[in-house]
Amino acid sequence: MNIMTEQKLEQAVGASMTAKTNEVIKMQGRKVGVFYGEKQALFDVELDIRQNQVTALIGPSGCGKSTFLRCLNRMNDTIDSARVTGKITLDGEDVYDPKIDVVELRARVGMVFQKPNPFPKSIYENVAYGPKIHGLARTKADLDAIVQSSLQKAALWNEVKDRVHEPGTGLSGGQQQRLCIARAIAVAPEVILMDEPCSALDPIATAKVEELIDELKQNYTIVIVTHSMQQAARVSQRTAMFHLGYLVEEGATDKMFTNPDDKRTQDYITGRFG
Repeated sequence: MNIMTEQKLEQAVGASMTAKTNEVIKMQGRKVGVFYGEKQALFDVELDIRQNQVTALIGPSGCGKSTFLRCLNRMNDTIDSARVTGKITLDGEDVYDPKIDVVELRARVGMVFQKPNPFPKSIYENVAYGPKIHGLARTKADLDAIVQSSLQKAALWNEVKDRVHEPGTGLSGGQQQRLCIARAIAVAPEVILMDEPCSALDPIATAKVEELIDELKQNYTIVIVTHSMQQAARVSQRTAMFHLGYLVEEGATDKMFTNPDDKRTQDYITGRFG
């Protein structure tokens, strides 16, 4: 082998390693099962969530995608009959370890729900609430800065900067959802979970939230549950297909939508069922 060929080989190997190391696994599920009483809702799900990427969870209603999403920050703990088996890690640490502080976990892994749910408080207080209870601001100036920064990151500041002390419930639906995203951002999370965040929004508000998701992935890892195939294709880099409580397949979004490995994925994406 000549020197040029060796150099090219080394460069190729180096590039391959760089490509791999750029994809850091932020969260990981291994053999995750969920039971509601006697009924099993998820079966041995194995899924890697990559850092600074958007992972879309798709599948027909009742397939387990929202159930899996709620496992990631232990929201299923709030349901008495729920029991989670298997292992879920955040940066390699088991989130179901008894030593884990669940309040701290939910600050690191924030959640945005299907319907906008601002607190019945001012826009300012909605965003300031989390930093206050987590002790993230020592002074009023610190809190002001966090509120402004969070509203800017949620692409809402320019629309509300002159009325931050008015009720958050007075905003439009799309603005309320962006306010809820600002509220999640305010406690400096590492992961943001979104459970059908646009299902209650009109197309214009949906487009704004999708643009926002694309910007947020620069700083956050995002997992989104969506019923919209178009939305999954637009916003995500990875897609995971669920069906009847099983993870059917997971892969790069482009491949999943053009050449999936499993016929169930093909049938769901093309509208044959679901």
